[in-house]
Amino acid sequence: MKNLLTQMIFMLAVLLIVHPVNSAADKIVPIDAINTSPVNFDGKEVRLRGIAKNPTRLPLIDLKSYMLEDATGEIMVLTESDLPRMNEEFIVRVRIKSLAIINGEALGLVAIELERYEQQQEI
Repeated sequence: MKNLLTQMIFMLAVLLIVHPVNSAADKIVPIDAINTSPVNFDGKEVRLRGIAKNPTRLPLIDLKSYMLEDATGEIMVLTESDLPRMNEEFIVRVRIKSLAIINGEALGLVAIELERYEQQQEI
């Protein structure tokens, strides 16, 4: 019995080391980090926190976008979902894409929304 308990604790410790509970992918990335080093983020999924501004909806081609702004900068987010509430902070999981990166400068840098976590308002 004692040996089984020891083995279970060892397995749990190994799992926590291999797959930590708070992985780096769960951390919020400042928008400025993406804008200044787009090559480090191209094709990667990240979480952003900010306020939605400047919504755009073009129904003929089913395009919806908004600018997500945090204290460090802003980035265009493309979405297939409904547009978020404007001027309210939320967290979004996105994939960063660039049309091209030339000499470290991104052309057509956008974030493609994968999942939105809207903040619950307290009653």
